[in-house]
Amino acid sequence: MKGLNQRCCLAVLLALASALAVAAPLRAAERGVRINLGTLAPRGSTYHQSLQAMAEKWKQAPGGGARLVIYPDGTQGGETDMVRLMRVGSLHAGLLTAVGLAEIEPGVTGLQTLPMMFRNFDEFEFVNDQLRPMLEKRLAEKGFVVLFWVDAGWVRYFSKEPTLTPDDMKKRKVFVWAGNTAQVDIMKKHGYNPVPLETGDILPGLQTGLINMVPAPPLFALATQIDTRAPHMLELRWAPLVGACVIKKETWEKISGEARQSMLKAAAEAGKEIRANSRRESDESVAAMKKRGLNVHELTAEQEATWRAAAEEIYPDIRGRIVPADIFDEVQRLLKDYRASGGKK
Repeated sequence: MKGLNQRCCLAVLLALASALAVAAPLRAAERGVRINLGTLAPRGSTYHQSLQAMAEKWKQAPGGGARLVIYPDGTQGGETDMVRLMRVGSLHAGLLTAVGLAEIEPGVTGLQTLPMMFRNFDEFEFVNDQLRPMLEKRLAEKGFVVLFWVDAGWVRYFSKEPTLTPDDMKKRKVFVWAGNTAQVDIMKKHGYNPVPLETGDILPGLQTGLINMVPAPPLFALATQIDTRAPHMLELRWAPLVGACVIKKETWEKISGEARQSMLKAAAEAGKEIRANSRRESDESVAAMKKRGLNVHELTAEQEATWRAAAEEIYPDIRGRIVPADIFDEVQRLLKDYRASGGKK
């Protein structure tokens, strides 16, 4: 009987030890900082999948890492709303385009809000690499840490009717992101008809006729079915859609240095994956939309020159109003040097 009691006690102790061993990592995970991240990226998209993979790696970081909760599909509102929510603490991080990032640091507009400034990805990547340290420093000074940078290919214009010239565009009602008063004013000054809306209002706006032309990267157009209501795409490299994943500095600093190092590595991997996927999927998205009826309008060299002249006509108004003058001048200087070197820098 005494031996039986001893064996029972031993079994209880072993079970207790096993339970504690399981509970320890659970408690460590519970101690991990919860990070709420908002994004317009559609649920199930490769963007979302890369963020989910990053979230899994963050949970495995030393000391419990962090618990990343992702809110895709713009469920937290437009990018202006998400920046506001980060400032009040409801969100702690966001995968934002330059539209949202500019709410924090206007200098980011130098990478996206310069129509036809970049002729190809090589030019864009060179300027991006040169500006990134300065922009990250400015964002940090405003309380945000950059986890990684991304781009989603070239923004194209989708419209209900063919739009082959700037004069055609002046007859359209063009979607612009709500809150960008300067862009609205500049477009009106040059004879265009901007209609400021939130992203979630694009499809209803196309349906009702409130708008009939939308700038969007092909991947986003495919996912949101913009092409089914605006079945004409202008094959023109208007501007790269640039973005970054940022986190509030005060939230980031709650995480141990060891964990942050591991989490930054996972974030860099996610950013690299998103960039590679987005460029490939841009071409694939156009092909997929063509199969369901998208009309792609190629331009002659003369037509493209007309668009470039129309874009450059707006530059003096963009400089200092949308893109800070120092950033605008630096972009032009960098491009001039890069082109003069034959693209070998």
